[in-house]
Amino acid sequence: MDRIETMRALVAVVREGSFTKAAERLQMSPQLVSKYVGKLEEQLGARLLQRTTRSLHVTEAGARYAQRAELLLDELADMDQQLGNFQQEAKGELRISAPVSFAAKHMGPLLSDFRQTHPEVTVDLQLNDRKVDIVDEGFDIALRIGRLRDSSLIAKPIAPIKLVLCASPAYLEKQGTPAQPKDLADHHFLRYSYLDAQAIPLNQHLQQARHSLVCNNGDLLTQAAIAGAGIALQPTFIAGDAIKRGELVALLTEHTPPPFNLYAVYSHRTHLASKVRAFIEFIDGYFGDPPYWDGF
Repeated sequence: MDRIETMRALVAVVREGSFTKAAERLQMSPQLVSKYVGKLEEQLGARLLQRTTRSLHVTEAGARYAQRAELLLDELADMDQQLGNFQQEAKGELRISAPVSFAAKHMGPLLSDFRQTHPEVTVDLQLNDRKVDIVDEGFDIALRIGRLRDSSLIAKPIAPIKLVLCASPAYLEKQGTPAQPKDLADHHFLRYSYLDAQAIPLNQHLQQARHSLVCNNGDLLTQAAIAGAGIALQPTFIAGDAIKRGELVALLTEHTPPPFNLYAVYSHRTHLASKVRAFIEFIDGYFGDPPYWDGF
């Protein structure tokens, strides 16, 4: 007898609370459902259900087994879904939320290449640095940078995001170059307003610096640093090119904060639409290891 069918029968009985309702759900006779459950109990050598003519009770062993069996059946369904999606061409509108600076600098080529590979998918990309609610706002995927807290969402790491403390040569010539973190107290700091300060080891020293400019856009802060306004702490995907050109100098590199991650975040793993799965598979590894923006 098919072990999977016997597990389906048990899970249905536990969910519905009766053989009759389980049989209706599985579109088979109550007698067959009872036979499946009995066979499963025989195979396991354990009583899973206590039956009388008037009542049905799930034993502790039955409850535990049904819980594990349900997870296994969900995984099997997900495998079938993935195979079906692999066979089916991705299509439809894909709604993506992404950080402003990252998307503007690095997502143009990605989306162009993705569309060439999956021409039946159209992309609606919305740029926003706030944390959007994927479900309520109707997004398929959100790209997020940081250290994500526990949630019901699925988060796939895509690329490491390094931070760099930097300033222009002109600013350093005028104000001096900090040799150790405590020296930052004597400098002007250009602060990104959405930065998770608690995740930055240098935070206590940066808090003591003079916050001459606070802004919610990293590109503007980087341009201000190039112009000599102060020291900025920015991701290398923004500041890397300016450092490479000599417009900015990387500072206190031995005290560089641990990298964040770029994540692709989506709402569930099972029954994932082919367009979503196609994008997640496409972006994985696209930026290189290490990412190309760290080549300075």
